[in-house]
Amino acid sequence: MDRSMNREQQPGGERLIIAEYNPEWPRLFEEERAGIQEQIGTYLDDIQHIGSTAVPGLGAKPIIDIMVVIPRIEAVASCVPGLEKLDYHYMGEYGIAGRHYFYKPANASPFEHQYHLHMLMTTHHQYLSHILFRDYLRMHPEALTAYQQLKEELATRYISDRDSYTDSKSQFVSGILALAHSEIER
Repeated sequence: MDRSMNREQQPGGERLIIAEYNPEWPRLFEEERAGIQEQIGTYLDDIQHIGSTAVPGLGAKPIIDIMVVIPRIEAVASCVPGLEKLDYHYMGEYGIAGRHYFYKPANASPFEHQYHLHMLMTTHHQYLSHILFRDYLRMHPEALTAYQQLKEELATRYISDRDSYTDSKSQFVSGILALAHSEIER
């Protein structure tokens, strides 16, 4: 695996890199969290580090995923200017109703993003899913290992097709979420 934060070029486009876990990712999240809190904190309920970079030991695309939780959807409009000051680009719901998506830096290609910010309410179905998936992987090393292996295999298969890479993980993610829900119900 590649430890770098850079994406490599190959003929015909850029390729997907799964970097080894970087212990700096939590610090990068905390620094970004502080800036977000300073800019738009009055509109927020919570800020969570989600995705693979939030799971110690798990390799990931080196992009910090941040979930910003708002009390009401109308808060999005008030948050956009503050996030733009932090160099985020707002993409609207970007294919997922009720979830508002931003990336940073604002002028970057998809393979150059450093941060993805997902803004939603606690009532959105993705809110609990993100937390359950992250926490299940943190508590179950065998699931983390299986997910790591799947990600490496898919990154090789879909080297320059990020959408197929993501879509191909959906069955595994659904299985983990079912296990996490069953643990909660016990």
